Amino acid sequence: VQLQASGGGLVQAGGSLRLSCVFSGRTFKKYAMAWFRQGPGKERDFVAAIGQTGVVTSYADSVKGRFTISRDNANNLVYLQMNGLRDEDTAVYYCAADPHVNGRYDYRPADFASWGQGTLVTVSS
Repeated sequence: VQLQASGGGLVQAGGSLRLSCVFSGRTFKKYAMAWFRQGPGKERDFVAAIGQTGVVTSYADSVKGRFTISRDNANNLVYLQMNGLRDEDTAVYYCAADPHVNGRYDYRPADFASWGQGTLVTVSS
């Protein structure tokens, strides 16, 4: 599996960004997808997950109501729409994939076998 994340950048607090991740190498619809993030000096934390069909999603409490994860199974893409960005959302964002999870729960990084390279989101106040 290869994952390529994009869409990061510099945004003012309160603004929006949409991250994208393109999946290749296997059958996309068999994989649950997730976004994690790692802030400066912090551990990699769960942000959101989505199940194989796109019906099931889960979110970290810190982003509920502000971020939305979605997927396009026809084009092997997963998105993270981020609204109402805050200083504390500054991090490198990683997409991850695994065929053995269902997207229903909060996850640890160890739950996902495949990772993209990350895209940096910087929120300025």
